[in-house]
Amino acid sequence: MRASRLRGLPVSEEPEEIIRIAAKGDGVTASGRFAWGAAPGDRLRPDGTLEWGPHHVTPPCKHFGRCGGCQLQQLDEESLANFVSARVGNASASQELGAEAIAPPHLSPPHSRRRASLRAESSQGRVVIGYREAKSHRLVEISECWVLDPAIVAILGPLRKLLIALGSGKGAGKGKHSHAKLAADIEITCADQGLDLGIKGVSAEGLSATEALLDFARDQGLARLTLDQGYGSETVWEPEPATVTLGSVAVPFPPGSFLQATRDGEAALVDAAREWLSGCATVADLFAGLGTFAFALAGPQTKVLAVEAARSASLACKAAAARAQVPVHTLHRDLFRNPLMPDELNLFAGVVIDPPRAGARDQIERIADSTVPRVVYISCNPSSWARDAALLIDAGYRLAELRPVGQFRWSTHVELASLFIR
Repeated sequence: MRASRLRGLPVSEEPEEIIRIAAKGDGVTASGRFAWGAAPGDRLRPDGTLEWGPHHVTPPCKHFGRCGGCQLQQLDEESLANFVSARVGNASASQELGAEAIAPPHLSPPHSRRRASLRAESSQGRVVIGYREAKSHRLVEISECWVLDPAIVAILGPLRKLLIALGSGKGAGKGKHSHAKLAADIEITCADQGLDLGIKGVSAEGLSATEALLDFARDQGLARLTLDQGYGSETVWEPEPATVTLGSVAVPFPPGSFLQATRDGEAALVDAAREWLSGCATVADLFAGLGTFAFALAGPQTKVLAVEAARSASLACKAAAARAQVPVHTLHRDLFRNPLMPDELNLFAGVVIDPPRAGARDQIERIADSTVPRVVYISCNPSSWARDAALLIDAGYRLAELRPVGQFRWSTHVELASLFIR
């Protein structure tokens, strides 16, 4: 039993059962009381504490409750799956989309996330690397993480020592930034060759600083080390070009590029697109990025046009397709400012679209005006997806299937794959 933050309607005199988990992760009673850290079946006492029910488990991570990265570690597997399904199902119902089928959710397992965006700051002579506390600017120092790939967690200790050395001036030369208060952004990604580490906001001037960085990269077996001192990302260490394998193609990985959070989550989304667009001779992959879907869909019977606004990602996709000799053709184009028009879309038997969290209303409107028979919409935001999906339904498409995906385990962030057929 633990204390719980409480908000909502006046407190009743009897414990009330938690009947569901709201979109932001709070447990909710039938009367509308909210409790953080609750699970379905818990009982919320008048004083705001909880009696744990059959679906409440002990959170595995010692940082849970302080670290803002996870909100739902108290849920058992059944309740976590139900939460992911409900987020997608409720979004569909909110727009009366009439999904013909909602598949069981895919949940990524613990220790599977292959990329992390962390913060490093100095405090009282120490360097703290971690995530922000919930609703706070304070950092929680991460000494374990049940979400991240173990290789990412393992490098944090050595990285702290490196940042301390650079910040103290032992590895930073005698420049004006020696002894400066540290405030850095850390990006870590599991590439094919090992960890790709990017550091932004740390100054490393002089030979000793360069040697410290190179020694660290070599000792840790990094795939790449980049440093942004305020003038853009500069590669410090890269023994061989860093790549990520998409489909069966090794694609150059520009620093900071988007990548699906987990390999298994990526596979779940890709498998849905591949199944639903099977037999399509021509496919347009919109917001294609590095080609996550393009390389999975392309083959002897399918040509893919990969459309992407980020020049570095588009060029990486183009180079990989040329090297692997696969029928993926690239188009560098900002689909927010210049969406594909209906006459362009009508050339394709299928479209897969994977926009940012805000959705892609303008591009969806053009698809709605087209004659494309099949549209696969991948989304990381059920709310914006539901808004866009309503435009397709109004234009004569039907929502044939929904597949919820919980790549961001124990968080309220939910993704989905959906199939629309005209």
